[in-house]
Amino acid sequence: MDRITVMRSFVGVGEQGGFSRAARQLGISGSLVSRHVSELEKELGVRVVNRTARAVSLTSAGRRYYDFAQRMLRELDAEEAAIRGLRDLAEGPLAVICPKWIGNLDLGEAIADFAVDHPKIQVRFEVGGMSNRAFDFLDQGYDVAFHTRDLRDSTMLIRKVADIRFVLCGSPGYLASHSPLLTNQDLGEHDCLLHPNDPVWHLLDSEGRESHVRPQSPVYSSNSYLTLRKAAVRGRGLALLPVRTVAEDLESSVLQQVLPSYSAPTRALYAVHSPGVHTLRKVRVFLDYISAWFAKNPMPQHASV
Repeated sequence: MDRITVMRSFVGVGEQGGFSRAARQLGISGSLVSRHVSELEKELGVRVVNRTARAVSLTSAGRRYYDFAQRMLRELDAEEAAIRGLRDLAEGPLAVICPKWIGNLDLGEAIADFAVDHPKIQVRFEVGGMSNRAFDFLDQGYDVAFHTRDLRDSTMLIRKVADIRFVLCGSPGYLASHSPLLTNQDLGEHDCLLHPNDPVWHLLDSEGRESHVRPQSPVYSSNSYLTLRKAAVRGRGLALLPVRTVAEDLESSVLQQVLPSYSAPTRALYAVHSPGVHTLRKVRVFLDYISAWFAKNPMPQHASV
């Protein structure tokens, strides 16, 4: 028995004083209304409606249940209307999470700007702590997660918001004290700094042909691109780093791009959220803002990258 549907039929009978009039009000057949009332009486174990040839009236038990059902349906309808109204409000709490290395890029700055421009949305932005299982963030109470993997899932919505470019670089001191780099094959003779996300370096030559370089003996590894940047700046070896992380270092020649005839493929930054969350205007406003922010703040373009 669909309790809510049965309640509506019974309340309709009580309000209209008859099965036919209740059926017209509800847009269903009179026989269906009668069946709903019979199901209710069977469930409660008491008669709630007096049926005579000339009139329909509520029993004492029926009047009591009528008052209860009417109150419950009013509260239910009011609450559902309020929740549907959330779709049109760009306000309220918004919980966002991303892996640590993505948070160290400009995403944090973009979200901070959003929080300033949309004070009615209370943003909670957390970096790190994401499970290896892509969609656990929903169970943890987050509305949106950022990732660089295209996490296709039938229950999720995925939106690309930016591209992340990478550059292979090293310090002038390191490059001066080691053998020259002419081709990607020369990387095997160099000290390499590795991120767990990049056990293999994928490089494209000037004609778009891809090669795969697996550094044999990394001298240093870290799951933080900021830490790898510091090691590279101090001359510890070569590193494949996000351009946004080292843009100023490249501009000031603290780091130099190596193998400029090769490039690393870009990675897309995706926002992942549930279809239900997508109906909330605050989520749509947030994702539109982040996409526009990256479009307005492209990565620096200069001769070394």
